[in-house]
Amino acid sequence: MDIKPFLSDIELELQRQVARLDKPHTRLFYEMLTYHMGWTGEGAGPEATGKRIRPLMVLLTASACGTDWRPALPAAAAVELVHNFSLVHDDIQDNSPKRRGRDTVWVKWGAPMAINVGDALFVMSNQAIIDLKKTYPAETVMKAAEILHNTCLDLTSGQFLDMSYEERTDLKVEDYWPMISGKTAALLSACCRIGAVLGGADEEKEEVYRSYGHYLGLAFQVQDDILGIWGDEKVTGKSAASDLVEGKNSLPVLIGLGKKRKFAERWAKGSIQAEEVDEIARLLASEGGYGEAKEVSIQMTDMAINSLREADPQGEAGEALFELTNKLLNRDQ
Repeated sequence: MDIKPFLSDIELELQRQVARLDKPHTRLFYEMLTYHMGWTGEGAGPEATGKRIRPLMVLLTASACGTDWRPALPAAAAVELVHNFSLVHDDIQDNSPKRRGRDTVWVKWGAPMAINVGDALFVMSNQAIIDLKKTYPAETVMKAAEILHNTCLDLTSGQFLDMSYEERTDLKVEDYWPMISGKTAALLSACCRIGAVLGGADEEKEEVYRSYGHYLGLAFQVQDDILGIWGDEKVTGKSAASDLVEGKNSLPVLIGLGKKRKFAERWAKGSIQAEEVDEIARLLASEGGYGEAKEVSIQMTDMAINSLREADPQGEAGEALFELTNKLLNRDQ
């Protein structure tokens, strides 16, 4: 299936939503948002915008339920605006200077302005979801908005856990799941659920799509954690040293800490230096960090694909959902 029409219309809808600030007295503010969205400034273009996976999943799910996807475009824009609001704030909280190879908003305009940019994107996501009232009954709009708002709370809860975990030394594998359920899985789950609602699915099918998005998010994050330590820098686009050097509480690390062996001893001594990374990564792998995390990744991937099969998505959009899932999780159907 050619997804270019979906992506083209998603971009137009996002631009329409962000254009609320395209006024003489807020022109610089508008420029800050268009810069973050990847449309303007040095390095603007497809690499800077990201893949728009989340809005695409809203539209493909709606279409796979047997309805026209175009009326769902405001919801697709809403979830992408939520995603980008979280990215702007995450960059400040994580002190990250780069996003998709470009200076982050806070680096260019300062943290106070960047906080305001994130706030504006959040407000626009709420305005976008309400735009559904032009083509959907009030009850459907309210349900989609409720899902989105609950998801935003899940996102902030996941981020709270992530930040609060940084100073803890007693974390276990079971502490990992609530964090990534909020940070990663919640929005993907909401995309599929909102798409199902707008596609006219019954509650049972809506729940199956929610489950699909949830496990897709978990599988994706576990794979990202594995790549963050043992990935090929040429493929991932980021240094495999970064997660260990940054002391990230990823799944492989928590598995290793649970063994209470040499990796745990070294981790307890303080920050890992870049020159140690290869040795520490090999140590962690030898103690089960890689193998056990890979097993979990395969398990979560299977659960995502099985949920999608149970949802029984129809037509070319259904085929595209399977293709997208396999592409994201890098495995055969």
